[in-house]
Amino acid sequence: MAEQFDTWGRWGEDDERGALNLLTPEVVVAAAGAVRTGRIVNLGLPIRASNAGARPAPHLRGRPLPQHYMNVDGGDYAAGARRLHDEMCLSDDTVIVTAHGTSTHVDALAHAWRGDVLYNGHEARKILSFGAARCGIDKMGGVAARGVLFDVAGHLGVPFLDESVAIDADLLRECLDASGQELRPGDVAVVRTGWPTVFETDEARYQGGQPGLAYDGAHWLAEQDVCMIACDNSGVGQIAMDGTFAAPLDEDVHLLCLWERGIPLAEMLWLEELATYGQKEFLFVLAPLTIVGGTASPVNPLAIL
Repeated sequence: MAEQFDTWGRWGEDDERGALNLLTPEVVVAAAGAVRTGRIVNLGLPIRASNAGARPAPHLRGRPLPQHYMNVDGGDYAAGARRLHDEMCLSDDTVIVTAHGTSTHVDALAHAWRGDVLYNGHEARKILSFGAARCGIDKMGGVAARGVLFDVAGHLGVPFLDESVAIDADLLRECLDASGQELRPGDVAVVRTGWPTVFETDEARYQGGQPGLAYDGAHWLAEQDVCMIACDNSGVGQIAMDGTFAAPLDEDVHLLCLWERGIPLAEMLWLEELATYGQKEFLFVLAPLTIVGGTASPVNPLAIL
């Protein structure tokens, strides 16, 4: 099977980081050259405590919503702090969040595989209930790379793409040419559909189909040697109205990127503020939690302009 994919074995038989190996010290130093103003833009959705009655952030239907508890010695913060402390108050937090589907997150290479084989030919039986012994999120490490914004919604002059839109290679090339940028090996392709804005006005529509990358669009990005693809929708690839990926299995974007090419996927980013600045290249910074054996991690990516 390794003969089918030219990235398997590219960085050695034991490799578990995939395309992130493209981030050599020289590539990271060059990426820092994209910083112009020093402005820092958060690209993560808020993690809101659904138990507090607040309207949740965009999320996938059927996934447990985040839970957040703030305690002082087992009591509620406001009442407990007044009761237990006269001058200084100390609080403690418990956060329960599903890594996939309820917050901005990055998928590890262990998130998707086919048959009994993981990326790079590792055995899928290494994925157990207590974690992934191979290709887990703890193998990813920090990411500092040149980000290139593909503002597809902005390019087409709409606030958000219709759920019927599958972003193909031609449309990505159009966006890139219009931005005046060129992709370089080790870049992060950041794709804006505008879809998270739909959640505020029509939650039912948001929970249906979603625009996203077509197979040939993702394949073209992979051929450019990007080290990561980051998108503001829930699955990077286009999602059909029934909540499944729109493409057949052999054209599944997750399998293409995570399994065949070793390209991590960052999902559910908030790119609306970033799009307002008009800067199409920037320093992209992302650091997953070191969850040993995890298949994903919540993140708050940063764009440094």
